[in-house]
Amino acid sequence: MQQPTNTISAAEFKQVLQSGSKPQIIDVRTAAEAANQSLQGSAHFPLQDLNCARVKAYLAEQGHDPAQPIYLLCGSGQRATRAENQLKNELDCPLIVIEGGIGALSAAGVSIQQGSGKTISLERQVRIASGGLVLTGVVLGVLVNSWFFALSAFVGAGLMFAGITDSCGMAMLLAAMPWNKTRSEN
Repeated sequence: MQQPTNTISAAEFKQVLQSGSKPQIIDVRTAAEAANQSLQGSAHFPLQDLNCARVKAYLAEQGHDPAQPIYLLCGSGQRATRAENQLKNELDCPLIVIEGGIGALSAAGVSIQQGSGKTISLERQVRIASGGLVLTGVVLGVLVNSWFFALSAFVGAGLMFAGITDSCGMAMLLAAMPWNKTRSEN
């Protein structure tokens, strides 16, 4: 039986920040997303490259107390939940996913650092890519051959699968693209 994910709302996490404690935060968004916006004091470990040994080494270097939780941050909470599932059997401390991710923190009034990055969020990249593929399939299906409608059907089926399983192959593929990486990744 899978253990339920521990979560904290953006408003509750804002209170943690305001309490004066210095919570350990791991940001699992792509390097490009972290370059666009970041939460001060967070460590960046992109989900697509998440390595438990590197996280353990980082926590040891920081002198992290295993009794204290580690807060996991992403764009919306989905990647942080995947990171929690990946790390929970490897780390001896509580892992807590920040619900709604950095967008919810910003909406709750948490100060978010704006960077100089120009890459759009991974979620928007998936919407743009899938919309472009559907449109291409329809246009080619009308103008060239009706078999091109299968491209649109394939993308639609992939989006349904992603919604049902909460796992998006297109997002994983896009996360590995060069524009979603920076030279200074952990």
